Amino acid sequence: MKEKLSDLIFRAIERAKKSGEIEIEETPEIVLERPKEKIHGDWATNIAMVLASQVKTSPLKVAKSIIDHLDDKQHYLARVEIAGPGFINFYLSNAWLYDVLREIERKGENFGTCNVGQGIRVQVEFVSANPVGPMHIGHGRWAAVGDSLANLLTAAGYDAQREFYINDYGTQMSIFGKSVAARYCELLGREISFPEGGYEGEYVRDIAREVMEEEGGKYLELSEDEREEVFLERAYSQVLEHTERVLSEMGAEFDVWFSERTLHKSGAIRATIDELREKGYVYDKDGAVWLRTTTFGDDKDRVLIRENGEPTYFAADIAYHKNKLERGFDRLINIWGADHHGYVGRMKAAIQALGYPSEVLEVIIGQLVNLLRGGEPVRMSKRTGEMVTLEELLQEVGRDATRFFFLMRGTDSPLDFDIELAKSQSSENPVYYVQYAHARICSIMKFAEDRGFSPVSAEDALLELLAEESELDLIRKLAEFEEIVERAALSRIPHILTKYAQDLAALFHVFYTQCRVISEDLELSRARFVLARCSRQVLRNALALIGVSAPGSM
Repeated sequence: MKEKLSDLIFRAIERAKKSGEIEIEETPEIVLERPKEKIHGDWATNIAMVLASQVKTSPLKVAKSIIDHLDDKQHYLARVEIAGPGFINFYLSNAWLYDVLREIERKGENFGTCNVGQGIRVQVEFVSANPVGPMHIGHGRWAAVGDSLANLLTAAGYDAQREFYINDYGTQMSIFGKSVAARYCELLGREISFPEGGYEGEYVRDIAREVMEEEGGKYLELSEDEREEVFLERAYSQVLEHTERVLSEMGAEFDVWFSERTLHKSGAIRATIDELREKGYVYDKDGAVWLRTTTFGDDKDRVLIRENGEPTYFAADIAYHKNKLERGFDRLINIWGADHHGYVGRMKAAIQALGYPSEVLEVIIGQLVNLLRGGEPVRMSKRTGEMVTLEELLQEVGRDATRFFFLMRGTDSPLDFDIELAKSQSSENPVYYVQYAHARICSIMKFAEDRGFSPVSAEDALLELLAEESELDLIRKLAEFEEIVERAALSRIPHILTKYAQDLAALFHVFYTQCRVISEDLELSRARFVLARCSRQVLRNALALIGVSAPGSM
């Protein structure tokens, strides 16, 4: 409908131009928005005010000229009004709303999809946790955001791929191996000197204990270096396997798990630096190798190779992004934590040094999660006395609540996650409220079936009988779904789907309270049954995009 209205306005302006009422060279983009208040119509545009500044006349006069030249052959408009300083408000007819129900029924699970992405290849890299311990709550938020965003991009016509970058090279990995090896020796009664900066968590001891129980004390016979190497690989594999399992339990499945080690072993980092040197962006200074990121707006140049000959994390990251681009992706979307905010500029500079536009790389910076229980901050896990892990949260509140709550705020805002609220079975719990609306519709369907009710399709139902305000409001909300999906995909904001789902559920509950679906009036019952069925479909589609189930009963 937005496209139809835009075309309707454009053609009206063209007619006004031909008549000489509006004298402009080229018609600007027509912006349509939904008014916040229902009394201001279904859609509104400020095009008259935009044109008024060009033709040097009043917006009200321009607005009247546009309205006079409107031609609604499909009769979708009930009326058009001029408001305020020159806004044009469009009130749609009920006939258009009934068409929405027919479209929902026709498209089914594909209602909401579009082709705005036109097959553009997009890679979404998210979570990318270091494989040195259990994932924390923040990782869970990025898992929910990244996976849901990939769902949205696919629904909007992009070719989206999910990727996890495994930071499995460098000092942190070495220290991790030393830490597990030390705990292994300790468990077997040998006195140890715990490595400086080692990983103290109880999970380190658990990994060491598992190895000891499986293979005994045979690794005590190895030299310290050999033992640490063995435990680095054992511990790394175990943590990575745990990471994959927990993310899978959360519903986040990755297409590619990319190991940082491969960049070092293959020589890709050195090759990338050589390429950048040939382009004139690399120089040597003070025994180190530098990239001229200031050429592309960074506040200072960045080190690629340290004085000790070791490449920096930044150098590996450039080689990694070069690898991504060589795989044919048109867009790279990275979801990073708040501590990476200062890293964005240099990474975009590196993308340009490689010969690509900076906008190829999009970085979503996420803020922290505050864990609460009944409104009170949660500092430690009751079980371990350490941080609450993503796995523990999933076990306590479940996948659906975890994903929904993580998506209830935009990534640029800190998120409060109240465990008790997420577990509650009440209307105060937003995910329960939305799922209950779906389950309630399913119960209506079952009730109708048990009574021998004979439903009809939207094409055959007398939809014009749907004239109550609560019925029309519900259909209007259903009609918004397509534009919500498109906006969420284009703006990379999956969180607006949780708000939409809550609003839709609320309007269905109002409809259910005010309008009896199955009554003695057969034709009205059939029309309302179509509305309930379409509501169930759109709720199901919305929940699917954010990876939340749509239960048939609760």
